[in-house]
Amino acid sequence: MSVHLVLIDALNLIRRIYAVQERPFLMNNELSDNTKQQVLFNTQQACVNAVKKIVEQQQPTHILAVFDSANPCWRYEIFPDYKKGRKKMPEHLANHLSSIQDELMEMNIDSLISETDEADDLIATLGVKVALKGQNVTIISTDKCFLSMLNNHINVYDYFNKRYLNEAYVLEKFNVMPEQLIDLWTLTGDNTNKIPGVPGIGQITASDLLNEYGTLTAITSAENLKASIAKKLAEHIDTIELSRKLLSLKSDIPLGFNLKDIRYQ
Repeated sequence: MSVHLVLIDALNLIRRIYAVQERPFLMNNELSDNTKQQVLFNTQQACVNAVKKIVEQQQPTHILAVFDSANPCWRYEIFPDYKKGRKKMPEHLANHLSSIQDELMEMNIDSLISETDEADDLIATLGVKVALKGQNVTIISTDKCFLSMLNNHINVYDYFNKRYLNEAYVLEKFNVMPEQLIDLWTLTGDNTNKIPGVPGIGQITASDLLNEYGTLTAITSAENLKASIAKKLAEHIDTIELSRKLLSLKSDIPLGFNLKDIRYQ
């Protein structure tokens, strides 16, 4: 049987929809209690409609909405400043997630929520597991971290701009191949998640290095590097190791279920 597994990065979808629904009602960055309920209702309806469109467009054989853990993930343990300063989810929206999950379940779409792992890692684990069997996976997200997973069996779809974020998109935006992205961001850092990079190395320099040497390992081992670059890398080797660990998606999380459990009826 041919499998097409669709993995929805649920909070990526919900929070972006919520922001659109909230914007017209915001006054002094606050909402009244009655308005909060209206925005939550509108958000839930828009999310349901979005998922219906995703199902119609993608025609999945299996589908799952994947949510982040409510608890800090393992990345905070090794780097307390992870995602520091990022705007938190409004409490009223966080408290409403279970209602959205219930409505998805009425559409025969289950939700996966881990106690300790981020949705990114759960999606990576599921996606790799299915792709290694030669089956197809589509990740619904605008999160750039999934671009590093792109291959013949794994696609990333941006629902809001109605386009696939493919190899051509990665080359145009980052000037490297998808499999080089983790190395690129290890060098440049990832400001969105407050992951540090090597000071003084920006995207142009990092992509030029990767296009010349292929991998970060080859760059750090090269004997013909420009002296200033070699010095920066040598001085920040610990940062490089930490950042690469933070950026790398886990693909070996024990899941406790199999594909037949999330078959779409």
